Amino acid sequence: MSKFKIKESMIHGDIEPGFEEVREEFINNFKKGEEVGAACTAYYKGKKVVDLWGGYRDAKTRSPWNEDTIVLVFSTTKGISGLACALAHTRGYFEYDEKVSKYWPNFAENGKENITLRQLLSHKAGLCAIDEPLDLETLGDPDKMDAAIAKQKPLWEPGKLHGYHGITLGWYESELIRRTDPQHRTIGQFFRDEIAKPLGLEIYIGLPDDVLDNRIANIYAPMYRLRMIFNTKKLPKAFVKAFLKKGTITNRTFANPKLLQTVKSYNQRELQRIELPAANGIVQVRDVAKLYSFFATGGKELNIKQDTLNALMEPAAVPDLGPLDQVLHLNSRFSLGFLKPSPDFSFGSDENAFGTPGAGGSFAYADPSAQVGFCYAMNKSGFYLVGDPREKILSETLFKCIRNL
Repeated sequence: MSKFKIKESMIHGDIEPGFEEVREEFINNFKKGEEVGAACTAYYKGKKVVDLWGGYRDAKTRSPWNEDTIVLVFSTTKGISGLACALAHTRGYFEYDEKVSKYWPNFAENGKENITLRQLLSHKAGLCAIDEPLDLETLGDPDKMDAAIAKQKPLWEPGKLHGYHGITLGWYESELIRRTDPQHRTIGQFFRDEIAKPLGLEIYIGLPDDVLDNRIANIYAPMYRLRMIFNTKKLPKAFVKAFLKKGTITNRTFANPKLLQTVKSYNQRELQRIELPAANGIVQVRDVAKLYSFFATGGKELNIKQDTLNALMEPAAVPDLGPLDQVLHLNSRFSLGFLKPSPDFSFGSDENAFGTPGAGGSFAYADPSAQVGFCYAMNKSGFYLVGDPREKILSETLFKCIRNL
């Protein structure tokens, strides 16, 4: 999609005194033609200090992005699922350093008997690709998904390397919840019952049928093959090469299921209603920022234990053979379902921060040291693996404002 002209009168929201520069940069993203529709919310010390939205929810119909517009956030969903796992950990469902097979016996197939939850949730298990073909029916059936992912053979020796489990991580997280939750709920059901409803948050992993279509932002320009070729300057060359070459770890990671390779699928209710806990969360942006804010300020709203918070804040351990991501072909650091700050991708104020970016540019994180919860999402996808400039300028300006208070 070409650059889109948005009038400043279409930008709405509230800013606390001292944070006006964030609104200016939000507006500038639109003025430069980098946005169709977007929203950004930030909490500081438990208080909402930035709440902005604007542009078009649907560019074709010129439908505005309203205060209650919800948007699909791709892999920013991983952080939402990671927070659900954190709540399960705090309730004693599992321990991060225990073997996955203790809670899920058939996971031990094909040499996975010694993989720990920490390794799995930190993208070190070598389970970034699934060999068994996955269709829409299978994706919507937890028992079929259990069988498909439990028998997967690791693509490297677990713990030695790491690589972005772009789609698969959420399926493994959901089965861990289902195996350990006394009610045997999927992660989407668990999140809805234990987090979203009690806290009044509109965050969905699996969209209910009663949510109206005219509230959902239409996503544009996903990371598909042809557009990727024309955006190679924004992506690691090794990633593009591996993505396009059949049989590589990168290609296998994103090749199955095939129906997830186009934005058309993600804009359809058939895919939105099933649970893809790593990829198809649909949210109100301010509610994701609010949830991260709870974790950035002690987690009392969910009675999160300090040992759980400490685990989330710990710096990510570098794999035995170094930080190079076998899928993304850049240096990365992951821990317990989250991206962590690193020299190659810094965010927040220090290494205590944790969050996840999503394909196209969305990003949400908690910064416990600064007591910040942040979320940005849009419907015009960019082509950066991490650090989309639109989000980056908003985050950097937010912290500049905090330092100037």
